[in-house]
Amino acid sequence: MAQVPQRFFDALAVRTWCGLSLRALGRAREEIDAINVYPVADGDTGTNLYLTVESAAAAVEAVFAAHEVDTGAGDAEDGPSLADAVGAMAHGALIGARGNSGTILAQLLRGMAQVLSARGDSPHTGGSGLRAALRHAAESARNAVARPVEGTVLTVASAAADAADGAGDDCAEVALAAYEGARAALAATPGQLPVLERAGVVDAGGHGLVTVLAALVETCTGRPPETGAVLHARVEHGDADPAGECAAAGADEDGPAFEVIYLLEAEDAAVARLRQRLDALGDSLVVVGGDGLWNVHVHVDDAGAAVEAGVEAGRPYRIRITHFGHGDVHTTGAERPPRERAQRAVVAVVPGEGLAELYAGAGATTLLARPGEPPASGELVQAVRRAHAREVVLLPNDAELRHTAAAAAEQARAEGVRVALIPTRSAVQGIAALAVHEAERRFDEDVVAMTSAAGATRHAEITVAERQSWTTAGICQAGDVLGLIDGDVAVIGPDVSRVAATVLDRMLSAGGELVTLVLGEEAPQDVADQLEARVREAYLAVDTVVYRGGRQGALLLVGVE
Repeated sequence: MAQVPQRFFDALAVRTWCGLSLRALGRAREEIDAINVYPVADGDTGTNLYLTVESAAAAVEAVFAAHEVDTGAGDAEDGPSLADAVGAMAHGALIGARGNSGTILAQLLRGMAQVLSARGDSPHTGGSGLRAALRHAAESARNAVARPVEGTVLTVASAAADAADGAGDDCAEVALAAYEGARAALAATPGQLPVLERAGVVDAGGHGLVTVLAALVETCTGRPPETGAVLHARVEHGDADPAGECAAAGADEDGPAFEVIYLLEAEDAAVARLRQRLDALGDSLVVVGGDGLWNVHVHVDDAGAAVEAGVEAGRPYRIRITHFGHGDVHTTGAERPPRERAQRAVVAVVPGEGLAELYAGAGATTLLARPGEPPASGELVQAVRRAHAREVVLLPNDAELRHTAAAAAEQARAEGVRVALIPTRSAVQGIAALAVHEAERRFDEDVVAMTSAAGATRHAEITVAERQSWTTAGICQAGDVLGLIDGDVAVIGPDVSRVAATVLDRMLSAGGELVTLVLGEEAPQDVADQLEARVREAYLAVDTVVYRGGRQGALLLVGVE
C-alpha cells in the first residue's frame, strides 16, 4: 500500500519513517548480513541494524500509545510533539543499539533528534530543518567513533548530508537528495576499503543506512525511490569465490577476540576518560549517547578490563560480551589442526542463568538472552560454531526469535553444518525437547521426537505489566500481574500467586502429566510451594518439577505436558 506523503516532517512522519525503515531492513537483513566483512566478518550487521531500529520504532509507538491513553485522542493533529517523537526514537535506538553499525546508527538518529527537538514547541519542520538534522547526524556519528575509517557508514552519512545541502526547502527534495548522495557513496566504498574490494562487496553498514534513507524518501513522498542499478550489494569484478570472500576479508587472527557492549550511566567527564582507556585496550571503539546515558561498543582481547573501565566510569549494565570465534571460517592462517567435530549437538537460547546451567548440564550449548536483549543471528551462528558438531538442533525458545534463528540456521548450513530448527516458543518447551533428545538416534528421528515433545507442551508465563494497554483479557494497568498462556494474555490480577494458580488451573483443565515451573529472580519465594501443593491436592496424577531460572524477565514460566 502506498504511503501518504508527508509535506512536513512531524511526529507522524517520525512514526512512519521508523515503521518503513523496520520493514525495509527486515527485507534487506539477510543480504546485509551476507556482505558483512568489516570491521569483523561476523555476519550480523543487517540483523543488528534491524534490532536497533526495532527498539527505536517501539519507543515511538509507546509515546503515541501513552498520548492516546492520557488524552483519549486518536487524531494525528492531537498527537505527541515532534520533539517527543524524535526524542523517543533516539532513546529507543540508544538502549537497543546492537553491534558496531547499530551503535553508529543510534548516534545518527540522536544527532537528528538534537536538531529537531531544539525547535521547541514547533509541531513540524521543513526541508531546512531536515537538512540541518542530517548534517548534525553525520558529524556527531563521526565524533562518536574513536578512529573513523572512510569507506564505511560514516562516509555514506557524510555524503548524504553533503547532497542534502544542495537540495531545496521541501522535505521530499532533501530526503531524495540525501538518499541519492548516500547511494553513490555506497557504490564507491569498495574503492576506499581494500577489505571490501577483496570480498567484492559494498560496506554493510552503509547499505543499511541507504535502506533507512530510502524509507525516509518514501515517508516524505509517499512512494519508495527508484533504486536503479547502483545499489548492488556485491561488486561485479571477475569470478569471485563466494565461499572464500569472508576468509579473505575477515578479521586478522591477531585482532581482538571479543566484542563488548554495554549501557553506561556516567557523567561526561568520566566518559571522556573512558574513551581514552578503551581506545588503548582495543579497536572499533564507538561511544554514543549523552545526558548521563551512553552506549559503549569496543573490540578487545581483555573483555574484563573493558567492563572494569565502565565500572570506574559509572554504572554499566546490559553487558554483552561476544567471542569472535578465532579459528572459524572468518579467520585466516590458522595452522593449528581443528579438533574433531562431535556428531550432534543441541544449541539453545535461554532467558536466565539458572536455565543456562540446567541446559548445559543436559549437554546443550547455550546462548544467554537477558531481558530486553534478544540475540542477533550472528550470535546464534557463533553458538553453533562453538558447539562444533556436524549436526545441530537449534532451540530458539522464543516466538520472536523465529526469523533470527532461521537466518542463523541458513548461515550455518552454508558453512557445512546440518541444522534443524525446532520452533520452540518458550524455554519450558525447550526443556521438554531436550528431555527426549538422544544423540545415538538418526538425526531425523531425533528431531521428530524433540519437535513432538515441544509441541505437546503448553507454555505460560507470569509477568508484570509495564504500562496501561489493551490485551486479549481486557485493559491492564501498569503494575498488574499478567498471566499469558501460549503467548496471549489470559488472566489479569493484582497477586502473583492467584494469577499463577488461575493460569495453572486453566492449563490443566485440558489434561496433563507433568508441570514444569521455572522461577524468576523476582518471583515470591512461596509461589512454587503453593502451586506444588495445589497440583498435589487437585491433580493427583500430575507430577511437578521446579527450577530456578535466575534473572529471566518473567516472574514465572509454566509448562504442562
